[in-house]
Amino acid sequence: MELKELLNKYNLGARKFHNIVLREADLTDINLSAVDFQGADLRQSRLGKSIFCQANFKKVNLSESILWGTDLRDADLSEAILRDGDLSGAKLVDANLTDAYLSKASLCGANLTGAVLLRAILYEVDLRPTSERRTNLGQANLSQADLCYASLSSALLYQTNLSGARLCRAKLTPDPYRSPFPTDLTKANLQGADLSYADLSNAILVNSNLRDADLTGTILTNADLRGAIMPNGHIHG
Repeated sequence: MELKELLNKYNLGARKFHNIVLREADLTDINLSAVDFQGADLRQSRLGKSIFCQANFKKVNLSESILWGTDLRDADLSEAILRDGDLSGAKLVDANLTDAYLSKASLCGANLTGAVLLRAILYEVDLRPTSERRTNLGQANLSQADLCYASLSSALLYQTNLSGARLCRAKLTPDPYRSPFPTDLTKANLQGADLSYADLSNAILVNSNLRDADLTGTILTNADLRGAIMPNGHIHG
């Protein structure tokens, strides 16, 4: 199906476009709210600044696609492939990214408040701030997610669920070239998380839960651990 035909059908009320192939398509700055692209091939497509609120992107291949500033609030991106994608500044509030593959994707300045990233693969993902805003993962569910080697400098992770997550060698210390603000993990749940060799220098871990977390080689220089539950169950003074 050609893009023009798809847009005509959408404007006539059609919403279901399962398994459609639109590689390298230009879907920039359009409104396709509630569209159903389940299983579609959208590799290397441009979807920047478009509106896809409540859209179904389940199992969609968006590898190397541009979704800069895209509105994906309440969208279903479960099992989607977003490898090397650019989601800088994207709105992913309450989006479902369960089992999504986001290895080496850019989520700089994205808003993921309340998003579900259960078991998501975020290996080497970039979650640093942009010049305009910090990446917001407040109250997101990242339980069992893979964030090894991820860059979370200055990210907002207030009350984020990172239980059982893998953060081996992740960087959570401020990036002086982008933002002076510390990474905020206030009240975050890091129970059983792998933080081995991660850099949490200057991070805020006030009242966080680190019970049974792996802190082998973890850098905690100047980290604020007031009220945090340590791996042995003791509360930090």
